[in-house]
Amino acid sequence: MNRKKILITGGTGFIGYHLAKKCLKLNWQVTSISTSKPKKVRKLKKVRYIICDLSNQKKLNKIVKRNFDYVVNLAGHVDHSKKIKTIQSHYFGCKNLSLIFLKSKIKKFVQVGSSIEYGKINSPQHEYNFNNRRIFSTYGTAKLLSTKFLLNLYKQFNFPVTIFRLYLVYGPKQDVNRVIPITISNALKNFTFDCTDGSQLRDFIYIDDVTNAILKALRKKLVEGEIINIGSGKPIKIKKIILKICRLLKKGNPQFGKLKLRRDEIKNLYPNIKKARKLLNWKPKINFEKGLLKTIRYYKNIKF
Repeated sequence: MNRKKILITGGTGFIGYHLAKKCLKLNWQVTSISTSKPKKVRKLKKVRYIICDLSNQKKLNKIVKRNFDYVVNLAGHVDHSKKIKTIQSHYFGCKNLSLIFLKSKIKKFVQVGSSIEYGKINSPQHEYNFNNRRIFSTYGTAKLLSTKFLLNLYKQFNFPVTIFRLYLVYGPKQDVNRVIPITISNALKNFTFDCTDGSQLRDFIYIDDVTNAILKALRKKLVEGEIINIGSGKPIKIKKIILKICRLLKKGNPQFGKLKLRRDEIKNLYPNIKKARKLLNWKPKINFEKGLLKTIRYYKNIKF
């Protein structure tokens, strides 16, 4: 029996690492494309790592073979303040990648999009709320352009794409540039640290639930041409999360209201996840309490 072959772009990142690890357990051949080598903590021995920027069409065409069964696109520039780079990596990179596999016999192309694509559409957000209004984020614009391009490929050429709109993913081995690992880091060091008022409602989903959803999508034909929300469906206030982390660690002194909310910040952001339940037979298995404890346990054992 031939081993399945998967290409994960952005395979050195947080989600990419966890997805690659699960694919290796399934005895799949895993290839990663990213713009840099994996950090030591996220390097996997049996993964083939390729360094390439997806926005470099000529180089991409030279190095990417078309004999993969699955492609999962997680790639994109992390610093969204660099607008040109953000558009190039998230939109043109996605476009270049999908066109390479347009005429291949690929079984599934999963595009990992973002909840930010909904713009200011009220929560809970449904997949049929297709946003054609202005998005106040270069990153969100790039992701929405990618979605529109890929759906057009599906309609015109039956390209086997599924688009996930992720909410806030968390878990072990995430970089300390997101609210949960930042708070854990500050609390472990027993810092006094500034926060917003924490009134924002957000939806958090544990990393294992996200990778399980991706693996389910790879094997289901019924989800082609579909946008699917992936979240917990249970929003929680940022202030409550910060206080919970500090209480669990018995350390840290958050100063709420010291930081202003961004002018373009969306106050309430959470999904309706009925479509994922129906089409993927998927629902989150790890509740927030359990996921947070697993995450804290990891960060307690590393050096910041």
